[in-house]
Amino acid sequence: MTVQWNDLIARDARALTASEIRDLLKVADRPEITSFAGGVPDPALFPLDTFKTIYHDLTSDEAAGRRSLQYSISEGLPALRHWIVDDLAASGAVRSIDNILITCGAQQGLDLLARLLLEPGREIVVEKPSYLGAMQAFSMRRPTYVGINMDDDGPVLAELDAAFAGGARVAYLAPDFQNPTGRSYTLERRLAVLEIARKYGAVILEDAAYSKLSYEGDVVPSLLALDEVDGDPDAGTVIQLGSFSKTLVPALRIGWVCAPRTVIERLVLMTQASDLHVSTVNQEVACRAARDLFPGHLETLRDAYRHKRDTMLAALDEFMPEYVSYTRPEGGMFIWLTLPENIDSRQLLAQALEDAKVAFVPGQAFFCDQSGRNTARLSFATEKPERIRNGIERLALLIKRVHNQ
Repeated sequence: MTVQWNDLIARDARALTASEIRDLLKVADRPEITSFAGGVPDPALFPLDTFKTIYHDLTSDEAAGRRSLQYSISEGLPALRHWIVDDLAASGAVRSIDNILITCGAQQGLDLLARLLLEPGREIVVEKPSYLGAMQAFSMRRPTYVGINMDDDGPVLAELDAAFAGGARVAYLAPDFQNPTGRSYTLERRLAVLEIARKYGAVILEDAAYSKLSYEGDVVPSLLALDEVDGDPDAGTVIQLGSFSKTLVPALRIGWVCAPRTVIERLVLMTQASDLHVSTVNQEVACRAARDLFPGHLETLRDAYRHKRDTMLAALDEFMPEYVSYTRPEGGMFIWLTLPENIDSRQLLAQALEDAKVAFVPGQAFFCDQSGRNTARLSFATEKPERIRNGIERLALLIKRVHNQ
């Protein structure tokens, strides 16, 4: 008898769908395509020479090299967690290494937290739009999404309050240079969000993946830093997810969760049941790289990405028709387009790939309710400035033509 795989696959696993972005990247990788699609760092900025030295020094030290190739503790290397704690403290978030779990990228942190906090039908608040990868992690638990709209200052507070009043107790928010819009919350909006969450005893999952990629303006404290309750690091409402993927290199797959100890203890047990721990050698390399490179490498990244952002914004200002609006992010990797209502960005993408030789991500994929059909995400991170300008010009000409049809 033939195995009936569809009958055997669990309902949670059947809830997963393919990533629209991952599928698009296969097409956008063609050399003739100017790609604004992938939310990935520019490989030309990877500090290759530093990594060559670190790997050489690590493998040349027999004792350290052998330790780095051995099993390790599930919480993560103490030295790396100490570095993260010191870095958090420098930005105003005082925690201990007992509040830190090292994960395989921030994505594993999202998966672990989804399994810890969500179950079928339980409500989770997400921004409209929100990070697609987070919703993929959450969807395997089959929650009920409560989408809240955003304005230029952050989430609409009345909608957030109504969501918590209606029974939701978990919210996933990205206050800094959000993927996909590039928007950031003001300080006043962050404080108001925390006040509402405390009012209802709700948990905020703060995605801080892009927080260090700030190109202008004042640095605003994270929700984690603002979440101080009588100086007790275990009494707050915020769980923060961090990552080295955008500031060092993604291939190390080093992220972390910062949370109250009660949460970390549960996540450690889940980690032990799934992959035991994150790669020891990758943790060691990440720790050495962070100590050697920061803050100088961050300034290199900021200068490079600032120039690319400015190039894209200048091209949008010059070539886009007045009926197309877009965000003006102060950091991160993304600009968000809002097109006229008569343009479906998924249909536009097919024409852009064929006619304009430009790739972007249709915005509908980032909405929990599949709205946003006339929106699109552009990333300025990987293309060279001259290709950014030329690609925006071609895309603008296409939009004008489609709008007038």
